[in-house]
Amino acid sequence: MRPRLVELVRGSSTKLLLCVLAPVAGLGVDPSLLINVFKDFSPGADFKGVSQVQGFHDESRAYLFQGSSRSVRVPEETAQRMLQKLRGKSEFTVAVTLKQELLNSGVILSIHHAEQRFLELESSGQKSEVRLHFQAKGQQTHTEIFPYTLADNQWHKLSVAISASHVTLYVDCNRIYERVVSVPVMDIPEDTSLWIGQRNSAHGLFKGVMQDVQILVMPQGYITQCPDLNRTCPTCNDFHGLVQKIMELQDILAKTSSKLSLAEERMNGLDNCYCERTCSVKGVTYREDQAWTDGCKNCTCSNGTVQCETIVCPPLECPDGSVPAYVAGECCKNCQPMCLFTGQELVEGDRRAVHHPSGLCLLYECKGHTMHKVQNSGDCPELNCPEAEQVTVTDRCCKVCRGHDFCAEGNTCMEHSDCLNLEAGASCSCKEGFRPLRSDNAYCEDIDECAEGKHYCRENTMCVNTPGSFMCICHTGYIRIDDYSCTEHDECVSEQHNCDENALCFNTVGGHSCSCKPGYTGNGTICRALCDGLCLNGGSCVSPNTCMCTQGFTGKRCETDIDECKAGRSTCANDTVCFNLDGGYDCRCPHGHNCTGDCIHDNKVKHNGQIWVLDNDRCSVCSCQMGQVMCRRMVCDCENPTVDLFCCPECDPRLSSQCLHQNGLLTYASGDTWTENCQQCQCLQGEVDCWPLSCPPADCDFTLVPEGECCAHCVSDPCQAHSVRNDITKTCEDEHGITRFSGSSWLKHGTECTLCQCKNGHICCSVDPMCL
Repeated sequence: MRPRLVELVRGSSTKLLLCVLAPVAGLGVDPSLLINVFKDFSPGADFKGVSQVQGFHDESRAYLFQGSSRSVRVPEETAQRMLQKLRGKSEFTVAVTLKQELLNSGVILSIHHAEQRFLELESSGQKSEVRLHFQAKGQQTHTEIFPYTLADNQWHKLSVAISASHVTLYVDCNRIYERVVSVPVMDIPEDTSLWIGQRNSAHGLFKGVMQDVQILVMPQGYITQCPDLNRTCPTCNDFHGLVQKIMELQDILAKTSSKLSLAEERMNGLDNCYCERTCSVKGVTYREDQAWTDGCKNCTCSNGTVQCETIVCPPLECPDGSVPAYVAGECCKNCQPMCLFTGQELVEGDRRAVHHPSGLCLLYECKGHTMHKVQNSGDCPELNCPEAEQVTVTDRCCKVCRGHDFCAEGNTCMEHSDCLNLEAGASCSCKEGFRPLRSDNAYCEDIDECAEGKHYCRENTMCVNTPGSFMCICHTGYIRIDDYSCTEHDECVSEQHNCDENALCFNTVGGHSCSCKPGYTGNGTICRALCDGLCLNGGSCVSPNTCMCTQGFTGKRCETDIDECKAGRSTCANDTVCFNLDGGYDCRCPHGHNCTGDCIHDNKVKHNGQIWVLDNDRCSVCSCQMGQVMCRRMVCDCENPTVDLFCCPECDPRLSSQCLHQNGLLTYASGDTWTENCQQCQCLQGEVDCWPLSCPPADCDFTLVPEGECCAHCVSDPCQAHSVRNDITKTCEDEHGITRFSGSSWLKHGTECTLCQCKNGHICCSVDPMCL
């Protein structure tokens, strides 16, 4: 039941709120956005292993999927009509109502072409997981695993909502997981297959009942299952809050109106005033429309705002005897008198020193097209560095020490340009976030990272340019995660996360990430302790630098043997004597006595040689051996007809407990494992479950999955890479001089079949043979 507002405001002074309950009308969905599988496809009697049954409700058809030999594939024409709605989309929701058999592992829905899984939803009862497989950029299959048990023979409403790089899992109208993933690519070929209740004819067989299998091309499709989650329909409490807000706003409006009236009266008196807006730059005030030159820019004051344009230097054609050169205080080069000296072109004021092998040095200066000798000003100053560290420079006779500060002697580097000391002189370099306006880097301008797309601002932020950098400003109503990201709420603070108790939670856009605390290792959702030293004598690390010792040992590293005889921990009967041993003890009969060898276990007498099963673990067997109780896991003897199949599934001889390989030619017994298509598969009591092989992380920009292998390898040649960790700051320039960001692709000019791609500053082109 949902509230319905009958009347909110009547007249100008009377306000009435009447909140009543009314049944929710069915949520209408545009048919062009809905793929209702069981409405357009009826797998009933025409398909072996499928039958129509009573569902969770009576408003739509439900089907029971059973048996190990069936082939429920949607006819090609119907499948293409369905999949056309999904092609090219990156926002959609997969929804289903189901009741899955206990411990069954099977595929709910699979859209694949050959070995490419474009979209597949799977539930594993063996591992208590929900798995989402989809195609990501670079034709890579991405798998997202959600720990959750659906296979419990109970009805569940399941929906997985994907919005670009954001995925949310809902079960029974509860949001269970929310994560940031790779963006799905739904470039679905025409002859793609759509399977229901299985991946193909021999693998991933779902067992149970399914109803309302739908794909909605919208990220909020879960509200068709759970209308109460649709917050566009407010509750009575929402209406009470709205009315209170309206009353507050009316009070604010009345006060604001009074202030505006007073301000309007004052502003009317300003009609006869003239207010000129000025501009202040570097301590100088400029009037409206006043122009000036600032370095390599022509600037104007317009309505109180400084507007500057970069000076475009005209081409110079200098007469004979002169060359273009920069002049102090001017942006563009001017024609300057030239001197030729030892094959070099020098301009007015340039100096060159000539060093003779005898140690004599002569200094010349360019004046009036001629090199004139400069009178020696005296002896060179004494240097406080060894001779090996003394450097000869070209514009003076005296040597300097390596690391000499040439910049301190004077330089031409202007604002936003730093002077750098080189070995034999000084040079200008633009500061970070600025680009040069001329070839010597003396004048630099700010780079607008926001306008040029060279920023890292992510969702829910606005990029604002600043001198030499940029800022990411959160949109109204969002909170900051880091310098580049903002989100609606903080899942870490609200404790809506799945991080291990020994992990740190970091809020991210639309979700969160987990990282194990110092002293622990793992993926964040599961963390285990690390110990600096080894835990000795079979001990295990349970918390940082804390060992859990095996029976018979104690101490920080389990280095101390426990004396079970003094501590009263032995099971020796009264007629034997306890002797301590490393990690244990022995029960010995005194010389001249006839001992029974019995044991004491759980305050009960166990006779020597007696064997029994533990009350709390049917798969563990204990025995009494000369006063000592020895326990171990049950040894599976498949030749024994009374073997416990619960403890030894590999001994199950029943055909119903065997599994068929995906190729239909091999049979596996319960407990067998194998690898198929980069997945680890296992047969348990007739059920096959497969999960992706775990691969070590490849920490590099370019990776390749070699043919016949499953895991990515780092490669140095970007053109061989299947996947690229794109860096938007590393751009490419195509044949037209157009800047391309990493990850972008284009057709090479003048061709129809050559596709080029920018990979972190490298251009890789290839010819599509199917296009020729």
